[in-house]
Amino acid sequence: MQPSMSRTKLATVLIADDHTLVAQGLASLIAEKYFVISTVESGTELLNIAATCSPDLALIDVSMPDMTGLEAAQKLLKLVPRCKVIFVSMHSTPDFVREAFGAGAMGYVLKRAAASELLDAMQEVLKGNAYISRQIASGVLASFLHPRSAALTERQRQVLRLVAEGRSAKEIAKCLNISVKTAQFHKTVIMQKLGIHTTAELTKYAIDHGIIS
Repeated sequence: MQPSMSRTKLATVLIADDHTLVAQGLASLIAEKYFVISTVESGTELLNIAATCSPDLALIDVSMPDMTGLEAAQKLLKLVPRCKVIFVSMHSTPDFVREAFGAGAMGYVLKRAAASELLDAMQEVLKGNAYISRQIASGVLASFLHPRSAALTERQRQVLRLVAEGRSAKEIAKCLNISVKTAQFHKTVIMQKLGIHTTAELTKYAIDHGIIS
């Protein structure tokens, strides 16, 4: 069926969230004002569809099964540079919001925010403006003015994710094609950067920051 003219003029949106009900809810919420290309459950699906459809905007969850929302956003923006990204997340940690914008996002909306706020965010981001949920805006601003420890590198985030999944140093080394000694070194540096002293605390940090589900 040929799409109607009114449909073709709407901004196109791709939604990535591994909770089907959430993704469908977001799609229903924005359907009157935007054309939803698809809802997907993983970063890989997001990139595959984006390569074909080149969306104007992507709504991305922080935690997905195959890669984090940060990783997905970075790859998406390399694939479709003109696409705008908004994270729709349950995580409100200022440090993580900073990382999200560092990955190229232009908006960050909490899942607990009012439905109207997401629509406001989408409108602003499509105009080229940044948007952060009102509930966390002041905390995020404070974190920009008074940054804490340096952000983790991409390799350190990979190691942290594997540690949080319960992988041993030997398993991490095999997954990342590095030596066991290097894997152990990365873990030590991560703990020093984050001021964390146990694997359990690392796991909690990874969950709180959306590095693993």
